[in-house]
Amino acid sequence: MSAVIPLQVDTGCSDAPVLRERGQREVFCGLTGIVWLHRKIQDAFFLVIGSRTCAHLLQSAAGVMIFAEPRFATAIIDERDLAGLADANDELDRVVQQLLSRRPDIRLLFLVGSCPSEVIKLDLARAAQRLSARTLPAVRVLNYSGSGIETTFTQGEDACLAALVPELPAQAVDAAPNLLVVGSLADVVEDQFKRLFTALGITKLQFFPPRHAAALPDVGPATRLLLAQPFLADTARLLEARGAQRLAAPFPLGAEGTRLWLQVAARSFGIADSVFEQVIAAPMQRARQALATHRARLTGKRVFFFPDSQLELPLARFLARELGMLLTEVGTPYLHRSHLAPDLALLPAGTTLSEGQDLERQLDRCRALQPDIVVCGLGLANPLEAEGLTTKWSIELVFSPIQGFEQAGDLAELFARPLLRRQKLTV
Repeated sequence: MSAVIPLQVDTGCSDAPVLRERGQREVFCGLTGIVWLHRKIQDAFFLVIGSRTCAHLLQSAAGVMIFAEPRFATAIIDERDLAGLADANDELDRVVQQLLSRRPDIRLLFLVGSCPSEVIKLDLARAAQRLSARTLPAVRVLNYSGSGIETTFTQGEDACLAALVPELPAQAVDAAPNLLVVGSLADVVEDQFKRLFTALGITKLQFFPPRHAAALPDVGPATRLLLAQPFLADTARLLEARGAQRLAAPFPLGAEGTRLWLQVAARSFGIADSVFEQVIAAPMQRARQALATHRARLTGKRVFFFPDSQLELPLARFLARELGMLLTEVGTPYLHRSHLAPDLALLPAGTTLSEGQDLERQLDRCRALQPDIVVCGLGLANPLEAEGLTTKWSIELVFSPIQGFEQAGDLAELFARPLLRRQKLTV
């Protein structure tokens, strides 16, 4: 069950029709999630079982120098494995043994499936159980799929956290209510939220994923679940099955979104509105001042969202309500109506919404609309720029710290910067 605190707003797009498209897609694969997850869980390691293409993707996406010690690697499936000349499980065991002997700091090892490992039917779940039996209690071994067959690249984080949920300790029967913030956040953003929640009086607070594998949060009926990311459908479902109660709130993007997100949590813990307003007054004012810097450049500009990250609806709400931008179309890979209901209610009525992708049709609509800025994946950005359209890489919005009051101005600048670049190039 979800604890819903009603928002005092119009229905917006709550009942708006959604254009559902099923056709050619243009997305990254779920392995991309490792780029931010390996930085978040500081004693975890992500071992991709895949091809050289998988290795090149991670290396280029993460931008890690060759002499660095990243917390991810690829066990490359080669011709011997594909031809059956080598036992893939024996090879995997050997690689894991070498890895753990070289990196004794690892406490949590993820075996990450890819398209190649799924094609050859390599059972990584059984491999993880076998390896974990050997390495516990020093190292826990889990597995999840980062295959490009999934809907979009952010589902890699959802699959990773969902694999961790069964490992979370059970909550004591008489446990006091606690707040669990779910979704990877930059450390600086997490620290800011922790200070705000503490100032509000919510001190029994945990974040998932944690920074260290030993700090897994306990979950049960006393847990109140607050999603920080909109792409965690499976993780939320599993946590709710453990008894956690989800708090329905807009996602914490921009001054308004952050305020409402925090307010839902505060009200669920019985914190008076007067106390809440006093705590958020200063950061809220700073956020509004930061947004004012970019509002003049962005107000009235038309934006088109291609489906890519599942952040599209909260971003569209932020751009429309706080910066005065006009939404020509908001596409998203998957529209989870329950999780996105508060954001849908805040979108301007009449906004064109689409779910899924039929790339050629969406390109035709985008070209016909000629928006001022297009939010899309890397694969579309350069061709659209060549056609004279201004683009914003959607993946940058996932890699950057954009949640919270203090990041509201930075988030606005990510949209203002491409328009400024275009203006300078046309002078």
